[in-house]
Amino acid sequence: MTTTPEAPSVGAAHAPFRVTTEAWKGLPRMEDHPASEGYIGDVYENPDGSAMCSGFFELRASDAPLVYHYQYDEMKVVLEGEFLLEDVDTGQQQVARAKDAIFFPKGSRIAFSTPSYALAFYTGHRDGDLL
Repeated sequence: MTTTPEAPSVGAAHAPFRVTTEAWKGLPRMEDHPASEGYIGDVYENPDGSAMCSGFFELRASDAPLVYHYQYDEMKVVLEGEFLLEDVDTGQQQVARAKDAIFFPKGSRIAFSTPSYALAFYTGHRDGDLL
């Protein structure tokens, strides 16, 4: 993964924007969920003091869903494949496919599964230590 900040323009009052390439490659496994095949990694953790973090989430088919308890609000955009989603507290179920946007409110407990493979980009309103 390569991050290249652009040089700030003369008189700029803010930090430069960033472009990070290939950040979806080689994501670390979610060790807290050994029965499922989930991989996740932040690309940006609270950049320049921002309240947001963002990165990539990859899921491969497995026998067990990956259940995640959201301690913060998060949005995902499905890039490839499809996620089968279930709120374990309410029973709500939905399929999210490539180019679909998803919002998970703080407090949600979501069971993620996929028939084969799925990749998403996420942005969460959280501290980088919460992943």
